[in-house]
Amino acid sequence: MSDQSPGTRTDVDQALLGHATYRSLGEQRLSPTEERFEKGRRTVGLFLAPAVTIVFLLLPLTIEPQQQVLAGVLLGVIVLWVTEAVPIPVGGLIGVAAVVILQVVPADDALAPFGSSTIFTFIGAFILAQAMLKHGLARRFAFRILALPRVGQTTTGVIIAFGAITCVLSAFVSNTATVAMLLPTAIGILAVIAKLLQERGLVAEDFDPLRLRVGAALMLMLAYGASVGGLLTPVGSPPNLIGRGLIEEATGRQITFAQWMAAAVPICLLMFVALALVLLLLNRPEIRRIEGVGEFVAQQRAEMGPLSRAEKNTLIAFGITVALWILPGVVALVAGADSPVYDAVSERLDEGVVAVLGAALLYVLPTDWANREFTLRWRDAAEIDWGTILLFGTGIIFGSLLADTGLAETLGNAAASGLGLSSIVPITIFAVVLAIVVSETTSNTASAAVVVPIIIPVAVAAGVNPFVPALAATFAASFGFMLPVSTPQNAVVYGSGAVPITKMIRSGVSFDVLGALLIIVLIPLMVAVLGLGA
Repeated sequence: MSDQSPGTRTDVDQALLGHATYRSLGEQRLSPTEERFEKGRRTVGLFLAPAVTIVFLLLPLTIEPQQQVLAGVLLGVIVLWVTEAVPIPVGGLIGVAAVVILQVVPADDALAPFGSSTIFTFIGAFILAQAMLKHGLARRFAFRILALPRVGQTTTGVIIAFGAITCVLSAFVSNTATVAMLLPTAIGILAVIAKLLQERGLVAEDFDPLRLRVGAALMLMLAYGASVGGLLTPVGSPPNLIGRGLIEEATGRQITFAQWMAAAVPICLLMFVALALVLLLLNRPEIRRIEGVGEFVAQQRAEMGPLSRAEKNTLIAFGITVALWILPGVVALVAGADSPVYDAVSERLDEGVVAVLGAALLYVLPTDWANREFTLRWRDAAEIDWGTILLFGTGIIFGSLLADTGLAETLGNAAASGLGLSSIVPITIFAVVLAIVVSETTSNTASAAVVVPIIIPVAVAAGVNPFVPALAATFAASFGFMLPVSTPQNAVVYGSGAVPITKMIRSGVSFDVLGALLIIVLIPLMVAVLGLGA
């Protein structure tokens, strides 16, 4: 199904730049089998979501009424998200309205998390990405990566190289900022590969470039690679700092920057290998070798010519934004993450403020001063993916409510008591599983803030040193790859339109399982080898 006439040649650039993230069936090109499946999935979700919520609310549970209502509403919202019975942002808004109407919390308290700095990171980064796409800077970056020796010869090489770049950057830049800054380049790479497929006649004339398996693999590598890279340093992701602080407070043992990296590097390396295997096996690219891509890239780079004024302005705004995003991490390396200098710099250079500042530069740097034309017009900002911003805002709301109502703590304590945890191995396994499950429906930061304080008293009560289970929970909190709301970076790549929800769930579950096994095995090993927490 499509608005485009059958047989019409697809305009790849327009399909990728002007897409709608949350598309109805009539806006997609589906085979008859896919169409039947999608209709069935969405119809089932439309009736299953309210049914699940109502049944859960009627159950005679012994938990607080406020917690039961929140849990029931959240279950219904998850059904809406997974089945896409309504556009995913709308599903989240329905849930927010429900918790207010059912008096879980007042409206002001429910909506307060929409003022989160992360929301403004999304807005600023999406506007920067829009400028990179509009003026062709993303295409230049894409061609530069594809022109690297041996990288552009295979789709596997492109995907792995892009993932490696993402991992390294996200070790020092926030995961969300890393993905946001690299997303336009990923879209540019996808456009190059899609056009190559089109030129060679390997796809139908009216194919949908947003439904290519290589696109899903590339986008998911970007999102998941950032989460893996964020574990490399204590400042790579907020859950790291939260977990480390809680562990140090509970055990009195400090984890230095160097100790963290020494423990994390081998774990993250194996995680990256597992990630590449999962994504390339479950989203096998349409072609393996990209023969002739060198000539194609060289021709395209020649046609693009020198940088335009708009591209230079975009590069300036982008460079300033990235530099300010990186600066707190550099200060942490030089002065230490616990130093007053780092505190002063990180408080002032909040990533959300930096993002909107960088975006604002696009409306200050002129392209034609005589006519008062600047790098972007407001219309360009109006076209960014506001649906994804709403989606993540609702995810932050539910994360806050899980902690504020005590539902997360109730679930954790009940599970620990019911499972009879009494030794370090089962407690560590429980810690990892709980952190991943919680992070699937809330932010990673909320997962660490909720789960680590649960695990520490559980371990202490069992007479176990809480260091290993709490550190395992901290690492696992950065997981949660199933849904767009699981992490900001998932939401960002889902906003590209190139990752169907079903592919994200299938790939995410697989990597969740492999990642959990690696954490359970390697965290105790690295702690023992390095003598941490003794």
